Amino acid sequence: MNVKKLLGIGLMFLSLVASMSSCKSKEKATKKTSKSEVGKILDALPCEEEGRSNKKFFRATGMATSSDLALAKEKALLNAKQRIVTLINSNTKTVTDRYVNEREFGEASEFEAKFENLTREVADETITNLVVTCEKASVLDNGKYRGFVAIEVDKEDVLNGINTKLSNQAKLQVDYDKMKFEQIFNDEMEKMAEERGM
Repeated sequence: MNVKKLLGIGLMFLSLVASMSSCKSKEKATKKTSKSEVGKILDALPCEEEGRSNKKFFRATGMATSSDLALAKEKALLNAKQRIVTLINSNTKTVTDRYVNEREFGEASEFEAKFENLTREVADETITNLVVTCEKASVLDNGKYRGFVAIEVDKEDVLNGINTKLSNQAKLQVDYDKMKFEQIFNDEMEKMAEERGM
């Protein structure tokens, strides 16, 4: 047999083997990719409904994964607490901005800065009054646990906290109209509830 023919057959054989192995590796890669990217789609996560704020309550949810069930629940609660403090701070910031704009008094920026610091303190303190409204857990395929939690804080606790803090701040109390602030606060709670469909 001719050396050129032999080399030609050898090259064809090598290219055939190479193309077959590349097809197999593509097939494996496709299977791995599709398996890791596609999962069960959930319409609603556990505790999600109980974590929706309305006009009377600030609410939040948390989720966390751990190889220890108690730790998964603890981390989920911590996540929910961080979210609810952020929500309260955001809401009271909006209320304070509106209050300052509608009141028109002398040193508005100074009042606003001091008042925002006060409401941040109140938000941090009110989570001691939070109520856990839902707590669930699941086990994943890999043996780890996933914790779900929903919590709430009554808006009255936030308002009472602000009023209590203000009683110790004579300078802020001069510019504080409790009725006006509560009216704006309630308006913002209503708006938040409408946005969330509650």
